[in-house]
Amino acid sequence: MECRTPYIDAESVETHFDITEKSIFTTKTGYFSEAGLIENAAQACSAITGQDFFEEDDLEGKSNKVVGYISAIKKVVINFLPKVGDTLITKASLVSRYDTDEMSICTIEASSFRNDELVVNCTLNFLIHEVK
Repeated sequence: MECRTPYIDAESVETHFDITEKSIFTTKTGYFSEAGLIENAAQACSAITGQDFFEEDDLEGKSNKVVGYISAIKKVVINFLPKVGDTLITKASLVSRYDTDEMSICTIEASSFRNDELVVNCTLNFLIHEVK
């Protein structure tokens, strides 16, 4: 998957994802599936909390192993399915977070857009932890 992260801080992220035919979430008719939209939002969301498990200069993600799970889908509203060739711009922000030494539990809201059109809006809960 071709995904770029032009902006990230401790409480928000923006990602750009190019939908291609090669994606496992692309249907035979050329649309990006509902599961793909949720997974794209989840990947963007996990970057907010997941970044704290890595060294700041580790841009390749080699200093640690982290696993994240969607523990709850609180809300999902899908307005339409984008097509192959479209770019999704996903903006996510942290709602709440609880940390222990080994894991984080958080709630994050995300919205994905194609151009200026809202594709999906969702609120997800995550559990993210280190794998030792």
